[in-house]
Amino acid sequence: MRGNIAQLMQQAQRVQDNLKRVQEELAALEIDGHSGGGKVAVTLTGKFACRRVRIDPSVMDDADMLEDLIAAAINDAANGVHAEAARRTSAATAGMPLPPGLGF
Repeated sequence: MRGNIAQLMQQAQRVQDNLKRVQEELAALEIDGHSGGGKVAVTLTGKFACRRVRIDPSVMDDADMLEDLIAAAINDAANGVHAEAARRTSAATAGMPLPPGLGF
């Protein structure tokens, strides 16, 4: 019985170490989001900080459309961050589901 508990504790420590590494990797990660056929591009970090916004001058004349394109590009990048975080977290935990609130 003690061997099982020790083994479980070692496995939990490995998962914790892997998750810490994933958090560090995600902090350095940059994901691009696009909208309007590439007319607007946004770069977010793995912590959802905005690094860059690129806007094609051809869409500058329509403020309403530009606002929608920026929002769509941000959402596209955020979806990419979520997907990459889920992929890396799953790999770090060897597919073990995390309890609610412990995900990224």
